[in-house]
Amino acid sequence: MKKTKLSPFSDSLISLSGIKKLIGAFGFVLASILASAQTGNSPKLPSFYFNNGIGLVAPDSSFSLNFRFRMQSRFLMNSVSPSDFSPSSWEARVRRTRLSFTGHLYDPKLTYYLQLSFSRGDMDWSMNDASTINTSVNVVRDAMVFYRPTKHLQIGFGQTKLPGNRQRVISSGAQQFYDRSVANATLTLDRDFGFFTTYTIKTGPVKTLFKGAVTSGEGRNSVSSNSGLAYTGRVEVLPFGDFSDGGDYYEGDIAHETKPKLSIAGVYHFNDMAMRTQGELGRDLYNPLSFQGIIVDALLKYKGWAVSYEYLNKTSKTNGISISTTGAKRALLLGSGYNGQLSYCTKNKWEVAARYSYVQPDQKVIAYYGALEQYGGGVSKYFNKHKVKAQFNIFYNRDKNLFTYKNSFENMFAVFQMEIGI
Repeated sequence: MKKTKLSPFSDSLISLSGIKKLIGAFGFVLASILASAQTGNSPKLPSFYFNNGIGLVAPDSSFSLNFRFRMQSRFLMNSVSPSDFSPSSWEARVRRTRLSFTGHLYDPKLTYYLQLSFSRGDMDWSMNDASTINTSVNVVRDAMVFYRPTKHLQIGFGQTKLPGNRQRVISSGAQQFYDRSVANATLTLDRDFGFFTTYTIKTGPVKTLFKGAVTSGEGRNSVSSNSGLAYTGRVEVLPFGDFSDGGDYYEGDIAHETKPKLSIAGVYHFNDMAMRTQGELGRDLYNPLSFQGIIVDALLKYKGWAVSYEYLNKTSKTNGISISTTGAKRALLLGSGYNGQLSYCTKNKWEVAARYSYVQPDQKVIAYYGALEQYGGGVSKYFNKHKVKAQFNIFYNRDKNLFTYKNSFENMFAVFQMEIGI
């Protein structure tokens, strides 16, 4: 009896010959669609574009969709002390993984923005983020609908970043260091839910942007709120006109501005009856407390050089201390801080950069928070702007107790990080 040679696919539901038939059928259908499209007898196909992510537009232009992803992988070594460089701990993880979707619906004036996060370090798992008003895993970072009735005015509704300090508003994927400064980490405004607006005026080369928000004050993905709201306003002035390629909202002068470009901004924020120690971030307060914040920042770029500076301040008319029914205490994170960065990027996209950042807690809360200091430098290589880059940084960190004037923590760390996205 003649033995039949078995295909490696003979145990599957689709045999090799079946796969060939399916491929042939698909090719026939595709050829038929293309042939009929040439004669105008088939429905119009959507148009695709790939200049910034992957995008498509419906044949009747009723909607569009742009898809992007990025991931940020980090390997960091903490030293035992500034004088002992042996490792005390390692941080080896995917720090951020994001998917984002943008486009328009029904009318080009009606747009949307959705951003999702998936890595553990990107979903607020730390103890500092533990909160009874936000108990879920924070996958949703941004979920906004925008309407632009005129070219000068844009109105938004949903959840996104408040118009706070520039470094916070700049994407974590567009930073020239491994992460934002300690001043940003302690005194920044964060994401919140509510109404947002931007109004733009241009007089000659001078461009002025007025940004405002009325939000819950409890941060992203909160499940409860009280009667207090948060009010934020930001004014930006660009005296020499627009930066190249949106350069006022990414760090470093990768575009090599041929003329000096400057942006100066000021922010006022008031959070009425805040429920968390940092307003939109931090641990729960035992009872609501109100505070106000003032921010000033500036950015200058010219021929590869970039200089940025931020000053942040949070104060409260109260003593800043919340007390539980059992007598436990928890304080608002009040104080002032600043961050300065200087960098130079060569035309072949190698960059060297330095940073100095400092935070001084308010006298009312020095029993709860120490003075923070951070400085260091790094080298970055940009393969495709900030979308594909490699970074190496070395930093010094210090946390000083202002009661004892002794360092409660001090170390150095080195970090290598890769950013990949479209």
